[in-house]
Amino acid sequence: MKKYNYKDLDLYKASKDLVLSVYALLRKFPKEEQYALCDQLRRAAISIPSNIAEGMGRVSTKEQIHFLEIAYGSLREVDCQLDIAKDLAYISDEEIVEIENKLEKVAALIAGMRNQRSASLNAKH
Repeated sequence: MKKYNYKDLDLYKASKDLVLSVYALLRKFPKEEQYALCDQLRRAAISIPSNIAEGMGRVSTKEQIHFLEIAYGSLREVDCQLDIAKDLAYISDEEIVEIENKLEKVAALIAGMRNQRSASLNAKH
């Protein structure tokens, strides 16, 4: 029997891919943003798969949902910060469209897993 692993989840894989894309974009940002917007974006982006991993390590379905909600909040934080970066002309329109597609994919996967976990929780009561 194979041990359950959060790394096998499509949600985890997509969120990790998002992190790699954010890091690639950050290489193009001006040096003066290194410890401001770049640092904030890095932390928010890494928070997404980190909270997914932590949540899936919890036994309680309620706790799993809680960590999925934190991951979703971090996802929206990344979205906001990338929107600001676009307005500052740090990233192109093409780059923002590409990364927004990844953001929406991860958002949909988080929503799907949250709904699945909530349905499971409600079925127990």
